[in-house]
Amino acid sequence: MILADKIIDERKRLGLSQEELAEKLSVSRQAVSKWESAQSTPDLQRVLQMAELFEVSTDYLLKDEIEAPDGRKSDTQGGTDTPVRRVSMEEANDFMRFNREGGKKVAIGVMLCILSPVLLIFLAGLAESGVWNVTESFAIAIGMVVLFLLVAAAVFIFVSYGLASERFKYIEKDVFETAYGVTGLVKERRAEFEKHFARGIALGVILCVLSALPLIVAAAMEAPDYVATSLTSLLLIMVAVGVYIMVRVSMIKSGFDMLLREGNYTDIEKKGDKAVEAWCGVYWCVVTAGYLAWSFISRKWDMTWIVWPVAGVLYAAVSGALKAYVRNKERN
Repeated sequence: MILADKIIDERKRLGLSQEELAEKLSVSRQAVSKWESAQSTPDLQRVLQMAELFEVSTDYLLKDEIEAPDGRKSDTQGGTDTPVRRVSMEEANDFMRFNREGGKKVAIGVMLCILSPVLLIFLAGLAESGVWNVTESFAIAIGMVVLFLLVAAAVFIFVSYGLASERFKYIEKDVFETAYGVTGLVKERRAEFEKHFARGIALGVILCVLSALPLIVAAAMEAPDYVATSLTSLLLIMVAVGVYIMVRVSMIKSGFDMLLREGNYTDIEKKGDKAVEAWCGVYWCVVTAGYLAWSFISRKWDMTWIVWPVAGVLYAAVSGALKAYVRNKERN
């Protein structure tokens, strides 16, 4: 077993992330990452520090033929009670390809959900104002048909993606190791993608921020109600495009993080994700039921859309708090 594998084994045995090990050794996380991917080797001072931190000899770290001390077996060799799967170069490339294509599909599904009430809001505004002789019953009928068709299409996309991604669930959920050279390849691909990710997030945020501008201007000019509802539809379209871009680039980046076991995909974070999953499905079912109930009862479809951004913010806040609790519990 080479030095890179031994550093990974000992770091994980102590429950340390790359960032935490880097802090203890007074180096950057990138330096630790390069050691673990065998792109570079630590100097003698760092080897001595690691030997003391890991409570092993320098001979164990530096000599490939010496195995783990005290009868411990290497996680990377599958010697733990729970076998650790090793991701090959072929599997890593297959996953990155699938994640890139899947990111586009999921982003389309999310966009369809946001766009689903657009036609209903637009036609309801026309019916209320009497423009184009659109009746209220016609507006509701056509609008609801389109809404349910778009939601159904989005659900089909999500279910299809979920079933197709089952073969890669172990990368997202379980503990695994990567074959020699995989980490270096993934880091190279991620570095190439960073500029696209930053550009996509920036563009998506700008679209979401600017989406409310036409509606604000219309309100300031006291525009007719049908203009306000039309601009509400435009708002949702701009938000949908912005969210599509952000979801797509974020899913691609998360694929790299999964393979590197960084960010939200360290072993500790995965345990936090499992805790979040316990209430996630119930939460969104309740939100959807509340949205539809409020919309049908009040018939103010131009206002009830606010449920989704509020629910999203609350979900992020509660999920973050739950993950922080699990993280602190595991580290303590």
